[in-house]
Amino acid sequence: MVCEKDPLVQKVCELYEKISSLESLKPSKDVNMLFTQLVLTCMPPSPIDVSKLCKRIQEMRSKLIRLCGEAEGLLENHFSTILGSYENPLHHLNIFPYYSNYLKLSQLEFDILSKHCSNVPSKVAFVGSGPLPLTSIVLASFHLTTASFHNYDIEPSANSKALQLVSSDPDLSERIFFHTSDIMDVTNALKDYEVVFLAALVGMDKDEKVRIIDHLAKYMAPGALLMLRSAHGSRTFLYPVVDPCDLRGFEVLSVFHPTDDVINSVVIARKFPMTKHSIEQPLGPTKLPNKFFDIEMFSPLNHVNLVEELDIEEQRS
Repeated sequence: MVCEKDPLVQKVCELYEKISSLESLKPSKDVNMLFTQLVLTCMPPSPIDVSKLCKRIQEMRSKLIRLCGEAEGLLENHFSTILGSYENPLHHLNIFPYYSNYLKLSQLEFDILSKHCSNVPSKVAFVGSGPLPLTSIVLASFHLTTASFHNYDIEPSANSKALQLVSSDPDLSERIFFHTSDIMDVTNALKDYEVVFLAALVGMDKDEKVRIIDHLAKYMAPGALLMLRSAHGSRTFLYPVVDPCDLRGFEVLSVFHPTDDVINSVVIARKFPMTKHSIEQPLGPTKLPNKFFDIEMFSPLNHVNLVEELDIEEQRS
């Protein structure tokens, strides 16, 4: 069992103690330094399996993910406020320190989407867009330049700040929309979207994440695509993991594990067509070939900037 003796785990525990003792997680010299150290510690590819961590470390990891989520939200809120003070906020997005990561992640997600989407989507939803909806902005600006983006966030202040970023742009202000809703209260509207993105920090623990995925499976249109952000190896100390078996009601198409400075893994799945059986029966886990788990868990990782792609369709051939 991987536990306290592992050097990586020791370092993460040390940083957790420092981060959890901070009076505030708002951007500051100390906060920025500690989270930078944490990201750099967790970034190198690692074969660590969080499911084999001892209970104490599992509990620490859960708390650390919540701290990361809170700090990320405060960071985005801080920079959204700054950007909103400009006459043309979208001309200054590069002041956000992780903007280049969003450019890379959005390019990756667009490439994955293009491989599995026969038609260019016209209507996209993003769940958990926050005050700085960079994914929607980047995809709408550079990749899906005719699609409309409907962003859902539970916080009215987040949507208000986000709206201010796009309102001065004549194109994006007509294609990017914001809805203040708990996604669990959104039902029939979900049928309108050809693609739904689920942010990494929507559903901070396994049970909550699965409840949200089950809700999306119930209301998304048959054949619609769900794109999720997950994590792999040591990066699972930063973000929750989405396992293929969590995607009940969906066919998992591919899982991508970047090994560069893009932290999130990307999962793409297709909503199963509705059948009489699927309506009458409760959602069950999607059974995947054992080969998927063998490759996903044991494929050797390297330190070059490659993306490991697992195509379920290819495995079945």
